[in-house]
Amino acid sequence: MNIVIFGPPGAGKGTQSKFIVNKFNLYQLSTGDLLRNEIKNKTPLGSKISSTINSGELVSDKIVNDLIEKFISNDNYKNKIIFDGYPRNLKQAHNLNELLNKYDQKIDLVLKLSVSLETIKKRILQRQTIENRDDDSEEIAIKRYKTYERSTEPVIEYYKQLNLLKAIDGERSIDQINKEISDIISLI
Repeated sequence: MNIVIFGPPGAGKGTQSKFIVNKFNLYQLSTGDLLRNEIKNKTPLGSKISSTINSGELVSDKIVNDLIEKFISNDNYKNKIIFDGYPRNLKQAHNLNELLNKYDQKIDLVLKLSVSLETIKKRILQRQTIENRDDDSEEIAIKRYKTYERSTEPVIEYYKQLNLLKAIDGERSIDQINKEISDIISLI
């Protein structure tokens, strides 16, 4: 089973992904982790990624797609992936479908954690206090929330039309969200 999880920064995607990974024996594919691993391992691609990021640019879709294909093509992960942070746009969603088809796989479920901007601001400020992350400020939270809403709306609509989308009320407790997600996955 392959799952895509969506939600604005601070919605709890990471928390829920870890829960799903552990309960259903899946592997989390985080594009950020893939990029950081290339840099950490000092690969030639990692050097290219590092210089791109350091210049303030976004890493190209081609590089991200190549890293994702490498992950998808690994038989250890076949039909056991939760995609966290990908796809971010319609082009990436189409590319993901092509890659999965190439390796005889598909998306089985798309989860969308629905959370209000007010809740996101509260969570980000709490997280900032606990984790002391540089990217956690109210101003950045608002900007990232609006960017997420704008960029992922067409992708959400795409998966909705394919009858793969399940919206989850992300305003509730972690345990309540875990239970709803478990119930949905158990039906697949």
